[in-house]
Amino acid sequence: MITIQGGIAQDDRGDIRFVNEFDMSEVKRFYIIKNADTDLIRGWRAHRIEQRWFYVLSGSFALDLVQIDDWHTPSRNLSVERKVLKARSMQILHIPAGYGTAFQAMEADSELLVFADHGIEHAAKDDFTWPEPYFENRIQNVP
Repeated sequence: MITIQGGIAQDDRGDIRFVNEFDMSEVKRFYIIKNADTDLIRGWRAHRIEQRWFYVLSGSFALDLVQIDDWHTPSRNLSVERKVLKARSMQILHIPAGYGTAFQAMEADSELLVFADHGIEHAAKDDFTWPEPYFENRIQNVP
């Protein structure tokens, strides 16, 4: 996982947020996620081939990551790493292929922009899901 730092330019006209070091040449599509509330946990979803980049447009998200060891029956006790992404941090988090994610909005009306390196026609071929409580080492409460 790599974090790509962005920045902000401000003047009397307003703000421009940017992540100039993000090379978008691999990106094929993007989508925006807005959870219904801060109790909802989206996950677990994993991709063996696709990679993703996450950027918070507003608010903040707790993002839990697990590297999948077996695509048919992953170990339930795999190590889960938590990243907290905030809009004001202006960072893109790159998640390579082979990881599962679960995420939860930490503030109402938070929005998460997700970039993917394969087109939508590929999505169904590389989509692995497990129920939210599957991985035992997931931290149960948002920090």
